[in-house]
Amino acid sequence: MTRCFRIACIIVITALSRSAIGEQTTIIHCGHLIAIPGEPTQSNVSIIIEDEIIVEIRDGFVVASEIEGEDNIQVIDLSESFVLPGLIDCHTHLTGEILPAFERMRRGMQEGPAHAAIDGVANAQKTIHAGFTSVRNVGSPGSVALALRDRINQGIVPGPRMYVSGPPVSVTGGHGDPTNSLSPALRPHLDDHLAPADGPAEARKAVRARIREGVDLIKITATGGVLSPTAAGVDQQFFEDELESIVKAARMMGRKVAAHAHGSDGINAALRAGVSSIEHGTYINDESIGLFLESGAYLVPTIHAGKFVEDKAKIEGYFPPAIQKKASEVGPLIQATFARAYTAGVNIAFGTDVGVGAHGTNALEFVYMHEAGMTLEDCLISATINASKLIGVDDQIGTLEPGKFADLIALPKDPMKDVHAYQDVEFVMLGGDVQRIE
Repeated sequence: MTRCFRIACIIVITALSRSAIGEQTTIIHCGHLIAIPGEPTQSNVSIIIEDEIIVEIRDGFVVASEIEGEDNIQVIDLSESFVLPGLIDCHTHLTGEILPAFERMRRGMQEGPAHAAIDGVANAQKTIHAGFTSVRNVGSPGSVALALRDRINQGIVPGPRMYVSGPPVSVTGGHGDPTNSLSPALRPHLDDHLAPADGPAEARKAVRARIREGVDLIKITATGGVLSPTAAGVDQQFFEDELESIVKAARMMGRKVAAHAHGSDGINAALRAGVSSIEHGTYINDESIGLFLESGAYLVPTIHAGKFVEDKAKIEGYFPPAIQKKASEVGPLIQATFARAYTAGVNIAFGTDVGVGAHGTNALEFVYMHEAGMTLEDCLISATINASKLIGVDDQIGTLEPGKFADLIALPKDPMKDVHAYQDVEFVMLGGDVQRIE
């Protein structure tokens, strides 16, 4: 009997008793455990979980008889695997995916939120099967991602923990304005939590309207973007007073602000205003680095998306001309920008921008970061400790310690020796529930 089959048998047998009896104790035998990224790997230890929470990590392989109250205990054998905290992607778009221009236009004309919701269910499963047990979803139409988050939390559909921004706050005609390129006859009426915001008062209202809808954070488009169908460049699009209004309104209601930003003027204005993260950061300059270090803000690099748009820009007709030009200019720069920021000591939180690029391929970002000079240890820290700190949930996830959620994955190879190890996930657990066994 193979190791994986033994795991499957244990889970199938105990899953019935869990639903019937209620409380569940799980013992995981870990051949190699990276409990706290950055600290030494432990060997031959057991993680003891009660329901969804880790209660203890013990040396040796604990057997059921050693646990007080032996009823309803499952033992999972990962004694040949490398066990580590569930990975966190701080920049995803689970309810969609970039497609060639004609198909994208067709779907925009013929499909609606129901299609996005169904796509989101499929993409959420791909994401958690890839070992990413938590994501920030920073930009989705309407309330689709909020609904997906809630149904995952309720256990109705499988997927990662989601921290959702809803639609980004943008300026009229800017990146994120959903009416860009549409004929006036086709432009929909937009509710205040979807409409662009111009001026400090409208910016404040946009933030509050999203919070009313139930978002976990605020996403703004501080500069132009690559994939908006407009030749408006990638420089600053919000005025300073608008940015300050957004950040202050968000803070007053307990939310952080993530700023999509490519151009250095928009990056620096957003950092001065107090955003918590810069997404992409393509044209970071010396002033940007100083502002990052002074504020403690995070860079979420999204090299994965840069590689994707660079490749697709070479395919005639994949993007409309306005997008193709920006993609060919911006895409090739993001990896080198990341290297510069990392070398300077900027805080890095792992993020891919999947949705721009295929869902489930998130782990490629590790390869790209390592190629750019990030150590294997720091690669893992970026997707666990740093990512959880950026989201504001480092007391719950990001490491495997007593009192935290039992979010963990297992790999057959050591990720501290091989950056490609993350692409072969054999086991995923979310809050004590097994999500995948290979």
